[in-house]
Amino acid sequence: MTKKMGLVACSVLVLTIAATAQTAKAKEVHRTLSQVLDATVKNMEHEFVPAAEAMPEEKYGFAPTAGEFKGVRTYAQQIKHVAAVNYELGAALLEEKPPVDIGDESGPASMTSKADILKYLNESFEYVHKAIATINENNFVGTVKSPFGEGSVTRLGLATSVSSHGFDHYGQMVVYLRMNGIVPPASR
Repeated sequence: MTKKMGLVACSVLVLTIAATAQTAKAKEVHRTLSQVLDATVKNMEHEFVPAAEAMPEEKYGFAPTAGEFKGVRTYAQQIKHVAAVNYELGAALLEEKPPVDIGDESGPASMTSKADILKYLNESFEYVHKAIATINENNFVGTVKSPFGEGSVTRLGLATSVSSHGFDHYGQMVVYLRMNGIVPPASR
């Protein structure tokens, strides 16, 4: 009886390992280059947008003043800047003019309400996702006109700039939130 139980236990273990291996193989999914790049933007977006939403509207004009903060952007300006650059990068990828006012990378000066700024931000992500969807294995190292002056840049370089730029400003926004006693959503 003991041998049989040992044999049964061993068989169950082998079958479990085989089933796990099959499940692992079944979960492997081939992702296209644009899907991989878009996932990096989605990752940043899922941190950035909730942080933008977390600050109360009456604090959207906040900018630190003590220490080495002279001349820094306000909270609202940080958000509008990231949105404007999203539009700028997306337009370069699509080889067209930005579809909205990017105000020298500052966004529209007249836009001041939290609701309008968040709408501008969310629509900038929709636009940049659309642009990244055009990148593929055949064109990712192809060049387009640089949105930041003379010369050209690769589509891959522009696509990776969306997240790196956004996370740079996200870090600044986290400081602003914490200076106002707000725990950033990603840290809750």
